[in-house]
Amino acid sequence: MGDEQHRWAMVVDLRKCIGCQACTVACTMENVVPPGKFRTIVSSYEIQLEGETRNMVLPRLCNHCENPPCIPVCPVQATYQRNDGIVLVDNERCVGCSYCVQACPYDARFINPKTNTADKCTFCVHRVEAGLLPACVETCVGGARIFGDLKNPQSEVTKLISKHSTRGLRPEMKTRPQVYYIGLDDRISGKVEGTASLWNLQAAMGKENKS
Repeated sequence: MGDEQHRWAMVVDLRKCIGCQACTVACTMENVVPPGKFRTIVSSYEIQLEGETRNMVLPRLCNHCENPPCIPVCPVQATYQRNDGIVLVDNERCVGCSYCVQACPYDARFINPKTNTADKCTFCVHRVEAGLLPACVETCVGGARIFGDLKNPQSEVTKLISKHSTRGLRPEMKTRPQVYYIGLDDRISGKVEGTASLWNLQAAMGKENKS
């Protein structure tokens, strides 16, 4: 499943992210994510830098790793990787044991309370197969999220990775994540105990529906 001629990936340019959470709202609406659960979110952190407290933002999602630790721990082989690198969950097979949730080093998975199965970002595979961008990318106000094919030398993600110094989260896990960050600070590249932005999802969605 999935065309091996492609290798889908995302670049997140932290220089452009303003922490507006438009990506989170778009993802929730596109994928009908239950209230209080998130396939992607922008976490915010307060960092001490040169004696000053500064805010840093970090968009988070499934990293669709080349070496995904969530796959081998699944006892029923519900989590799998397509030929194009996208990691998915077969909800018909998943038994909701949470092994994959615990195995993910990026806290990118959760048990969906409506389906009682594992849930996470899919890179909006249904949109990608229709020739569209993931919902979070399409709605990113600052253009901080860029999606494309690493096997296409002319794609924007390929050009950005070759032009800029990019990093992935938690490199010590050796998962080879396919979400690349530009401008990632060392202090938020590992396991960070932080809190999500002070922001109300339902209120934000209400504003979206009224506009």
